[in-house]
Amino acid sequence: MQAQELLRRLRIPELEDVRQYMHSLPTNMLMGVGALAALTTYWYATRPKALKPPCDLNMQSVAMVGDGYVRRSILNNDDEHMTHYYSDARTMYEVFLRGMRVSNDGPCLGSRKPNQPYEWLSYREVADKAECIGSALLHRGHSQTGDKHIGIFSQNRPEWTISELACYTYSLVCVPLYDTLGVEAIEYIINQAAVSTVICDLADKARLILDCVRGKEHTLKTIVLMEAFDEELVDRGQQSGIEILSLKDVEAVGKAHYHQPLPPTPEDLALICFTSGTTGNPKGGMLTHGNVIANCAAFIKITESILKPSTKDVLISFLPLAHMFERVFEGVILVHGARIGYFQGDIRLLMDDLKTLQPTVFPVVPRLLNRMFDKIFGQANTPLKRWLLVFASRRKHAEMMNGVVRKDSLWDKLIFQKVQNSLGGRVRLMITGAAPVSPTVLTFLRAALGCQFYEGYGQTECTAGCTMSMPGDWTAGHVGAPLPCNYVKLVDVTEMNYFAANGEGEVCVKGPNVFKGYLNDPEKTKEALDQDGWLHTGDIGKWLPNGILKIVDRKKHIFKLAQGEYIAPEKVENIYIRSDPVAQIFVHGDSLQACLVGIVVPDPDSLPGWAKKKGIEGSYLEMCASKELKNAILEDILRLGKEGGLKSFEQVRDISLHTEMFSVQNGLLTPTLKAKRTDLRSHFREQIDLLYAKIKM
Repeated sequence: MQAQELLRRLRIPELEDVRQYMHSLPTNMLMGVGALAALTTYWYATRPKALKPPCDLNMQSVAMVGDGYVRRSILNNDDEHMTHYYSDARTMYEVFLRGMRVSNDGPCLGSRKPNQPYEWLSYREVADKAECIGSALLHRGHSQTGDKHIGIFSQNRPEWTISELACYTYSLVCVPLYDTLGVEAIEYIINQAAVSTVICDLADKARLILDCVRGKEHTLKTIVLMEAFDEELVDRGQQSGIEILSLKDVEAVGKAHYHQPLPPTPEDLALICFTSGTTGNPKGGMLTHGNVIANCAAFIKITESILKPSTKDVLISFLPLAHMFERVFEGVILVHGARIGYFQGDIRLLMDDLKTLQPTVFPVVPRLLNRMFDKIFGQANTPLKRWLLVFASRRKHAEMMNGVVRKDSLWDKLIFQKVQNSLGGRVRLMITGAAPVSPTVLTFLRAALGCQFYEGYGQTECTAGCTMSMPGDWTAGHVGAPLPCNYVKLVDVTEMNYFAANGEGEVCVKGPNVFKGYLNDPEKTKEALDQDGWLHTGDIGKWLPNGILKIVDRKKHIFKLAQGEYIAPEKVENIYIRSDPVAQIFVHGDSLQACLVGIVVPDPDSLPGWAKKKGIEGSYLEMCASKELKNAILEDILRLGKEGGLKSFEQVRDISLHTEMFSVQNGLLTPTLKAKRTDLRSHFREQIDLLYAKIKM
């Protein structure tokens, strides 16, 4: 009676009344209510749980006691740097041994021929080959205390990693070479590092090396080739006193003259990575095993609670192994006993390799991301399709900001599944580095690909990275917090009005991932490393309120105009590049001139539509020759400059349009896609002089 009275007072019908009410409803309404209830129940039962970030995202780094300008990772328990993650993997040799153990001698390195599946070498097979090659190198006179620098000049393939492991197994030092360095730089590296043996993939690369040293004094004695070669090459080698051998023959020599491994220590050199630089000769960054291990460990630490790498992971290897960005990720993969699958060597076949390999880990660079973004939107050829893409990505991004990262939502099934399947359908980790990426591109692709997608920042001199975005922080336009293996501080750059007290300044890095200096170049080493061991990057950073870093400028390329004003051209370029019709831009000025000028390469894809709105039509070449188009682009970039806070003297006075993209091939970009400003200045000297002459008229 008390319950009935309570129901009456609350005006809640009794159960029988509810039954009667439900029976009175039409059948189709009852079915709708039932379907809605079922869908709601299914959604609650299957909705993914939000991933918990490893820290409070509102404060991702900690100011060091006694120096508010130095910050460390909040993931460290104290002020000590992280040097390793696994106690049994403190050198790159031990990394491989651990991988072999935890994988139970599973598949390790894979490659494929056109239209064929991947074929795999096991960890044990890789180790055996490495020991044979390393034994042969020792038999031929190489040693840890003497001739220890081994050149590797090859595209990514299993033999690259096997040759590298051969060096590590016997405490030798790997010296990567890459063809975009150019003939003079390759000759310089061989002599600077006193390389006597180079392991190459193709006969053409051996010919390139022979051309480098022909008729000159050199240290080179042996070229080892992975692929077949002819007698003519052997004869050419003999003329320069260089022996040409096949890698198979070298393995056989090592098998017949086997040496027990001579493992390195963390303090031993592992690599000498020559950075191409934007001016002058390449500089050989000396990196120890401890340097590389610390960088690998920091990445594992940041992602440990989210990713949990395992033997089931697969990495697609296509970014150049001559650069440290790719090498660190291969180290992370190998220490967990996972697999590395190499692309076929042709970037045009990469999508086919991805579909066949179905990788779970996919390191990328902004250039590839930009192509993916442009292709996706290029295929959305109607306003409705574009609207759907943007709307769906915003819905997915909103989920990500709430901690949900997935690829099985309604938006994935309807819109993004094709994109995800084009990468093999199993990617769960992507990371971009090497150059800045557009926040628009990064935010869209994070949503579209539905995987953990990080952005890192660093350089060869700190092994690869010194900051990285945190799991759960899916905002863009910054490079994350300091890695657990290093401190980051900002120092004053007074001539550019950046002051550490304001949270701005040159980015400096200190920790076990910082290199030991440049090979045989104490002057350049002193420029990069100060007496307290801080690496000065030349980049200008700014601390954001939540303890993450934003790169805002570049110090090294500043110059002074005739009136005494300092200019950072990359700051100006980064604002102007947001203009829709602009694909690339080079801003120039010097102390003899009172203003800036620019060289602009219009974007062939977006230019026609943009120009049409301005009443300008024609072929790409015709439009680029048009004075009306030049003035329209100039007006647009000046507008962006004003909106971006550029001072009047930081704006270009005039521009010239150029139709060929700056590239590695034409010598205007470095292999890491940075502008070679000296070469750009020389290349466009005539156009620059003409622009200044017109301004003075």
